[in-house]
Amino acid sequence: MDLADAYPKPLTEEVVQAADIVITMGCGYACPVVSGRRYPDWPVAYPDGAPIAVVRGIRDAIDARTTEFLTQLAP
Repeated sequence: MDLADAYPKPLTEEVVQAADIVITMGCGYACPVVSGRRYPDWPVAYPDGAPIAVVRGIRDAIDARTTEFLTQLAP
C-alpha cells in the first residue's frame, strides 16, 4: 500500500454524522460524538518518531483489527 500521499484527517462532526460506526484510536472524549453511532476505541501507540519496526507493528495491528472487525459486519 502506497502511503506517500497519506496524512491524518480530522474527525469532524460532519464525518461522524455520515457514519454508522466511528472507530477511534485513542482519542476518547476528544472526538465528536453523535447519538446513535457505535464508537469502538482501538488504543494504539503513537508512531511519531518511533523506529520503523514499531511503526510497522502498529500498522499490522490496525490491519488485523480491521480485518476482524469487517468479518463481524459481514452478513
